[in-house]
Amino acid sequence: MEREILYQKIAGTIAWQIKTGVWKVGDKLPSLRTVSNENGISLNTAIQAYYELEKDGFIISRPKSGYIVNYKPLRLSAPATTQPSIKSIGKEDEDLITEVYRSIEDMSITRFSLGVPEDTLLPISKLNKELVRAMRSLPGNGTRYEDPQGNIRLRKDIARFAYSWNANLAAEDIITTTGATNSISLALSAITQKGDTIAVESPVYFGLLQLANSLGLRVLELPTNPVTGIDPDALKKVIPQINVCLLVSNFSNPMGSCMPDEHKKAVVDMLSVHDIPLIEDDLYGDVFFGNSRPKPCKAFDEKGLVLWCGSVSKTLAPGYRVGWIAPGRFKEAIIRQKHIHLISTPSLNQEAIANFMENDRYENHLRKLRHELHTNSVHFVQSVMDYFPEETKIITPQGGFMLWVELDKNIDTTELYRRAMRQKISIAPGRMFTLQDQYRNCMRLSYGQKWTTKIEECLKLLGDIIKHSF
Repeated sequence: MEREILYQKIAGTIAWQIKTGVWKVGDKLPSLRTVSNENGISLNTAIQAYYELEKDGFIISRPKSGYIVNYKPLRLSAPATTQPSIKSIGKEDEDLITEVYRSIEDMSITRFSLGVPEDTLLPISKLNKELVRAMRSLPGNGTRYEDPQGNIRLRKDIARFAYSWNANLAAEDIITTTGATNSISLALSAITQKGDTIAVESPVYFGLLQLANSLGLRVLELPTNPVTGIDPDALKKVIPQINVCLLVSNFSNPMGSCMPDEHKKAVVDMLSVHDIPLIEDDLYGDVFFGNSRPKPCKAFDEKGLVLWCGSVSKTLAPGYRVGWIAPGRFKEAIIRQKHIHLISTPSLNQEAIANFMENDRYENHLRKLRHELHTNSVHFVQSVMDYFPEETKIITPQGGFMLWVELDKNIDTTELYRRAMRQKISIAPGRMFTLQDQYRNCMRLSYGQKWTTKIEECLKLLGDIIKHSF
């Protein structure tokens, strides 16, 4: 507790100095080492103090230059809680999704549309070594089928890592998968049947909508606040209509909302009363910008009704396709579905990730990744405020990779995407994230790239296109 008070006190003092002009815009702040020595605090406490200042928009970090005063009171105007139709209607815009992702391998495009960290933020050389090590250590050099539940070392690592949110999980409670989408697919296949209705956030990741439609499920989109996620009272009203709930509870894609603990508990308790399963996509929970990892809904699950899904696709190795599910009471049903769809998960990738997760290397990597992404989010928010029209609405991200941007009602972001692509800039139009005719004036921007002058120039150009083309 003392450490928390101390870093907040130091951050508050520097913030007051910036507001009163002791430090001016463009001034270089003392180094972290200097702050540590002058205040008699640890380097980690100094880092946390500067994190707070970054988060609140007082300073920015620049490569090779340190921390620079950048205080400009942000004219943030947050999007309102969404109001989708309470009927399970509509269809995804398959053509638009295909169009946006058709050029995914074109490296000349500045891709604000892709929600993964770029290669420069990942420990690729270390992962390469672990792949070689895995090939040498596994029976048959990694060519054999493995245990139906998946790599035992990886399952132990996941259970151990979940202690950060007080999980009561063991290796036997976890099944490995080929990514979080596969986890959700197995879950839906195991606990739903054609014609069932699932409740989701709105907007929601388009891949989940495609998956639900492919299984013949009806989708009911729930009102969602950009900060706190779904409205529990709205869920309560539709409980009689639904068979399953599917939520991205922490730093949702695309909106970035994070449900407060009291909302998570209320949702879990509400669903438990009616014996309704909750599939929880906790893909972004480890990418938090605050003091600690937010709990998933699984932390409040007493009846085994929450199927907790995760992966390293957004934090470590997107192409390895290593994920997992802790399915509670549905464990045997999930294993049966895994046999049907996969037989087994790839041995080499899982062993390599298990190797990397041991000895605190994964946590050390996550600390660096969080810092980089947090800094990026500050840059993105400031650039949107500087270069986009004044009526633009956004919130400051609490974690994850996504910035949800709401523009003037007269701007169609599908058309904006096409105009921006002529300048080699890709965005994700809002219509991709719903089955209904809504969010046409919204877009998702990913800040998973390393911040550079080129990124800032592209955001400025995107703002110019918005201002002058509509």
